[in-house]
Order: sequence, then structure tokens, then C-alpha cells
Amino acid sequence: MNVLVVLAAILFILMVLIGGKKGVRSFLSLFFNLGVIIITIILMLNPYNNPMVLTMMACTVICCINLFYINQVNRKTATAFFAALVTIAILFLFIYIVTKVSMIQGFGEEQYDEGLSPFSLYIGIDFVKIGASVIIMSTIGAITDVAISITTSMGEILNHNPSISRKDLFLSGMSIGKDILGTDTNTLFFAFFGGYLALLLWFKDFSYSIGEVVNSKLFSAELISILCSGIGIALIIPIAAGINAYFSVKTEEN
Repeated sequence: MNVLVVLAAILFILMVLIGGKKGVRSFLSLFFNLGVIIITIILMLNPYNNPMVLTMMACTVICCINLFYINQVNRKTATAFFAALVTIAILFLFIYIVTKVSMIQGFGEEQYDEGLSPFSLYIGIDFVKIGASVIIMSTIGAITDVAISITTSMGEILNHNPSISRKDLFLSGMSIGKDILGTDTNTLFFAFFGGYLALLLWFKDFSYSIGEVVNSKLFSAELISILCSGIGIALIIPIAAGINAYFSVKTEEN
């Protein structure tokens, strides 16, 4: 516990020194987002609540915290918020279908054999929707990050070149997005292998074949989550660039 407090204190000090007031808001947003997730999980325990609806509401609140609370309400955060919601809406149906077809919902045999076997899994909750909700929630951070990065960069371009056309501003946003796309997708990839290195070692110790590893529910669920997050990152780039270019140049023309 002492280690957690020390690490949290170091993080807070660094965020304050580097980010100032925005750093303080960023630190507090971590706890706000955690609170939103906890409340969402509690509400999901009620079988009468639709997990997908709760997830959409939670994603909306998280977007508000990450964009409006940290960066305040302005044109760049408003366009980033709208672009993020559009992207999440597109992903909703796609991720639900992928989860249902791939049958990655629920627990893998590795989790069940190790710690869940004494418990009943008949809890009256649709695990397909829960699985889709988990993937959607895992994409929201990357989506808002890319959205605000693109709208902020495009805002700087517009400030330095107010006469830029809508098409050129959009192409500039796409160029920025191409650089972000590679780094963010690699970040997701290495985050998976960093977080699940123990699982890979577990597979090796039990002499899993490549086919068994790929077809493992636990491995497939995490890999599909990463791929869906990558799809979300790829989608948000043209959506954020297009929305920002349209409204920014239109505002300037008016």
C-alpha cells in the first residue's frame, strides 16, 4: 500500500510540475474515470440494465472528462468529442457482431480451471454484451487521445494560416493522423505483450501449440480487443479531420 501511495505522489508531482493546472485536472480525471467505470460495473450487475446502453453512457461521460474537464470547452475539444462519439457509434454494432461470431465472451479455460471452478456462472447476464462492452471501453482512451491530438494540431495550423482551404486543412489533419496511427497501434500491441507476458510463459510451460494459443479464448479476446482498438484509431483519424476541417473553416468564413 505504501508503494502505491508513493508512486501516486510521484505521478501527481510530475504532472503538476509539467502540466500545471491542467496536470492537476489530468490527475484527478484518473479517479473520476475510475469512478465512472465502477458505477457502470455495479449497474451492469442488474440483469434488467442493458450493458451496451450503460457502456455508451459511460463512454460519453469519460469523453466529457477526458476532453472538456481536462482541456476545457472550446472548438477543438467539441469537435474531438463529436468525432469520438461518431466513431464509438460505428464501432458498437461491429464489435458486438465480432464478439458474438468469435465466441470470446465469458471466461477462458485457463481462468476457469485456476480460480472460477468453485463458483456458478449462471448469473443472468448476457456475456456477449459484456464482452462487447469490455472491448468498447478499452478503445475509448485511444480514440479520445487521437481525436484531441488531431484537432489540436489542426487548430495550430489554422491559427498560423487562417486562409487555408477546407481541403488543405483536412489533408493536413490526415497527414498528422498517419504519424499518430503507427505509434498508437504499436503502443497497443506492446501493451498487450507486456501485460500478458505471464500468460505467454504459461502457454509455453504447458507446451501449447501455435494453434492452441491462437484458439485460446483468453488470448483471442485480448488480441481482438487490440485489433478493434486499432480499427477505432484508424476510423477516428478521417472522422476527426473531416469534422474539424468542416466546422473550423466554416466558422472562419462566417
